[in-house]
Amino acid sequence: MWNSYISTSSIEETIELLAEYGNRAHLIAGGTDLILEIDRGVKKNVEVVIDITRIPGLNKISLDEERNIHIGPLVTHNECVSSKLIQEFAYPLAQASWEVGSPQIRNRGTIAGNVITASPANDTITPLMALNAKFVLKSRNTVREVNVNDFYTGVRKTVLQPDEMLTEIIFPAMKKSEIGFFIKFALRKSQAISLVNIAAILSIENNVINNAVITLGAVAPTIVHANEAENLLKGKQLSEEIINLASHAAKYAARPISDIRGSAGYRKTMVKVLTMRALKSIAEFDKIQKLPSNPILLVTKQKPFLQTKFEFSNSNTEIHTIINGNPIVINSGFNKSLLRLLREDLEMIGTKEGCAEGECGACTVFLDGKAVMACLVPAGRAHNAEITTIEGIQQNGQNHIVQNSFIKEGAVQCGYCTPGFVMSAVKLLEEKPSPSQIEIRQAISGNLCRCTGYYKIITAIENASVQNAKKEGKNGQV
Repeated sequence: MWNSYISTSSIEETIELLAEYGNRAHLIAGGTDLILEIDRGVKKNVEVVIDITRIPGLNKISLDEERNIHIGPLVTHNECVSSKLIQEFAYPLAQASWEVGSPQIRNRGTIAGNVITASPANDTITPLMALNAKFVLKSRNTVREVNVNDFYTGVRKTVLQPDEMLTEIIFPAMKKSEIGFFIKFALRKSQAISLVNIAAILSIENNVINNAVITLGAVAPTIVHANEAENLLKGKQLSEEIINLASHAAKYAARPISDIRGSAGYRKTMVKVLTMRALKSIAEFDKIQKLPSNPILLVTKQKPFLQTKFEFSNSNTEIHTIINGNPIVINSGFNKSLLRLLREDLEMIGTKEGCAEGECGACTVFLDGKAVMACLVPAGRAHNAEITTIEGIQQNGQNHIVQNSFIKEGAVQCGYCTPGFVMSAVKLLEEKPSPSQIEIRQAISGNLCRCTGYYKIITAIENASVQNAKKEGKNGQV
């Protein structure tokens, strides 16, 4: 898919490469959009992929002395949703991050990548606009800050230049007087693109709204403000009458299109409905169900960042990696996805290719402690990494508890999706030995099965968790 793969060790190295290659190069962090775009020919003439995922310090979330929150370019959606800082001072962004894709996608996809892809349906852009974020763009000769309102010029179009890197996202922390809420409406609960999404932030003192921000996603070429609704709310109390009036006003900010997922008229109606729900949620904020305090991430202990630069091209393709505990050297496949490297070059066919789009979860593997979709990871990322596939989860030559439970409960039919479900379940039990059924459902939300109603799969994981807890109890771990 590309001619050269370069993993960089610093921002300075990265922007020098961008200056050198220009339009022929693309940065990759999560890759959950880019790899698909390259594979489908949407991104053409991509000769060089520059991987920034090994640069230390870029996955930090911090609060400065002026109460501005800083998000680095490698902060993933899962890192955002699990951040206490984001949950406390940018709650709509935490909610939006939780709505993105699946645990495997959230483990790779970054907030910065969501920003740069620039789809009006991308979930995190809507709260970032409500939070009045700005983006720091750095090139060899310049550093500039661009407000979110000025960053987007159309559908998947931004002011980012080919030689620039987004190095930071900055926005003011929400004040104690501010309450925010994000709602996404889609055709299913997970792994779905927004039909409409909304972020609302109100500043309320003495029961009076001093300021109101309402932003709408997936209803115009870019994220838009519902200006009439914002102005209507200012100086008012958040009564049922005002909520109804503001919700009605909000739909006039929408300029949606009709497509296979919904008509323009339907989207306009849903803008009104979601605005009403968001404002009611703010009015009843202390009573409503919040995000889980410890969300399921499908992440366990991670490897430290490697501060070394390496490059793979046609004349240098030696990938050194550890797969299922075994050191392996691969002399090919650097220009593929990790999924195809495993299946085609290493003949490890336990990891399945279902959709090759990050939708089905059949290709789930563990990469440096995280469950990820192998179809969306560049093969070069395997260099100096630790990978576990379905072939590597046996313990002392015996089936894993999860595997035996799937067999006992008859949770296997055609079997094509089974490796992915098993991998998600294994990582879940590593992360939380005794999960609730809700947490089990969250953990497998990135895995699709065409044969079943999921009931036997959930039962199998529940029973495996009981056995796992007993085992850990005997070993003195719980």
